Amino acid sequence: MAEMVTIARSAVRLGVRKIRLTGGEPLLHPQLLELVEALAALEGVEDLALTTNGVLLPQLAKPLQRAGLRRVTVSLDALDSVIFSHMSGGRGHVEHVLSGIEAACQAQFPDGVKINSVVQRGVNEREVPKLAAYGAARQMNTRFIEYMDVGTRNGWQRHEVVTADEIYALLEQNGPLERIDLRYEGEVATRYRYRGTDREVGIIASVTMPFCGTCTRARLSSDGRFYTCLFAQEGKDLRSVVRHGGPDAVEEVLHTLWQRRSDRYSEKRAGLDGQKSASQRVEMNYIGG
Repeated sequence: MAEMVTIARSAVRLGVRKIRLTGGEPLLHPQLLELVEALAALEGVEDLALTTNGVLLPQLAKPLQRAGLRRVTVSLDALDSVIFSHMSGGRGHVEHVLSGIEAACQAQFPDGVKINSVVQRGVNEREVPKLAAYGAARQMNTRFIEYMDVGTRNGWQRHEVVTADEIYALLEQNGPLERIDLRYEGEVATRYRYRGTDREVGIIASVTMPFCGTCTRARLSSDGRFYTCLFAQEGKDLRSVVRHGGPDAVEEVLHTLWQRRSDRYSEKRAGLDGQKSASQRVEMNYIGG
């Protein structure tokens, strides 16, 4: 854990202001509360968030809030139990996730609770209006994500992508939408609100509208490898840098890697006639979303 905090501190010194804990499933980390407390104490961190499947939130939501976590995002692809089971590979029950969301809402995180939903054609697109209404009823923003070829194991096919335009049309079943300005440079979601309300939804269109050129995100795996893209083939071993060079060396390596990054996977995919690249990529459950 101490090595993670050292790397995070170096990143913050270089200008990073937002830190998100993802997975796999971050709520399974045995030192999660201590890690959150240490990251929250770093001078310069303005947004400390966590993405989870939500199952363990009934036990951990309040302790995480007290430790300094500001925001929680819960992955929820369907409210229907059968569709949820299909989207989650037969693991878990939607009732457990919904209980976790309720616990997170009750914990009163300073920056609230958000839902992320991946939309796959022929599976859960009919759930989109229901999920938007569910989030709005609880003052939660919901983000709908085009189905992506993250990693190499999900059998991704281009025809299974429900496009941003199609998601927009599904969301308008709940009422007319109006565009909201971006909150910060590099925000990946296009934001909307239902006209005449404060109910917000968002669409992340990594497939049909790639945003590689404005991406400001990097990822650190649990074993200390640094990735400059969700679709990267390999990462830089920072754990060895920490152990043999210390914080100053970590800062130098991070600066160099970021200045030299040239990741354009989503843009390149768009030029492959809608097919995914055949190259190997790190799995999403290894570096998070």
